[in-house]
Amino acid sequence: MKVIDILNSSKAPFASFELVPPLKGSEVTKLYNSIDPLMEFHPPFINVTCHRDEIEYTPNSDGSYTKLTLAKRPGTIAIVAAIMRRYDVQIVPHVICGGASKSKVESELLDLHFLGIHNVVALRGDAIPGQRFFQPEPDGFAHSDELVAMISNLNRGSYLDPTVKDGVATDFCVGVAAYPEKHFEAANLETDIQCLKRKVDAGADYIITQMFFDNEKFFDFIEKCRKAGITVPIIPGLKPMSSPRQIDLLPRSFHIDIPQELVNRMRKTKTAAEAYQVGIDWCIQQSRDLLSRGVPAIHYYTMAKTDNVVEVVRTVF
Repeated sequence: MKVIDILNSSKAPFASFELVPPLKGSEVTKLYNSIDPLMEFHPPFINVTCHRDEIEYTPNSDGSYTKLTLAKRPGTIAIVAAIMRRYDVQIVPHVICGGASKSKVESELLDLHFLGIHNVVALRGDAIPGQRFFQPEPDGFAHSDELVAMISNLNRGSYLDPTVKDGVATDFCVGVAAYPEKHFEAANLETDIQCLKRKVDAGADYIITQMFFDNEKFFDFIEKCRKAGITVPIIPGLKPMSSPRQIDLLPRSFHIDIPQELVNRMRKTKTAAEAYQVGIDWCIQQSRDLLSRGVPAIHYYTMAKTDNVVEVVRTVF
């Protein structure tokens, strides 16, 4: 079932989840152990992140360096197939522009189509370590709206390869990302929303936001999106803060603000367990407020740790 159909037909708000695949070399049971606790809530879909290959340089004895391209996590197709084999849930893999040519991305999408996947999230992806800004491959996509447009073409049976005539049409529902506090590369929130509208105009069916800790920023963002002509469903994304260190780490990594009240609560904690509970309580408070104000669903970022998310969802839903 497509995510947009789930959103349109659901009689009540629901929780969905996002997983980070285990590192290469891990047992598949590590993946399953992160999913098992979530199945208590019968999620209609689970997102699986995608991670591009990384570049490392190792020194040689002569002073030169050897460039190595390393995959840190198993591939998207393998992760999706492993989850489908064990669980009755819609899997929504992330498909990214970074590190791939247009042809490679198309091949990945066709592999997902052959697996029976009907939902994807189309993302540009981040710059790799050592790059100041995102750099597309020579024959790759520079922006996610270009990726969305290609998926829309595949859904019409139009392939990149001009020799493919009467190609079988795919049937993807496309989600895209949004940033209530704006993407850090955008000049301002208004220009960022215009970028988001280009993704929707290219064929995106729904939107999932980056995590945030201030609901008012989310609702202000929603209002601006609607005024800009963006009418597709927008799902808020949340993550429970888990330690005082994240007061500094999360703004650096995700370019988001932490409300002063949450900062004060975290800094008053004396133990790791106490801080962990503060994060859970704040996320419960956020979730209840979002639901009371009519959001269609809440998307929880687990970061491979699910116990705090489980407590939040068990309390709220």
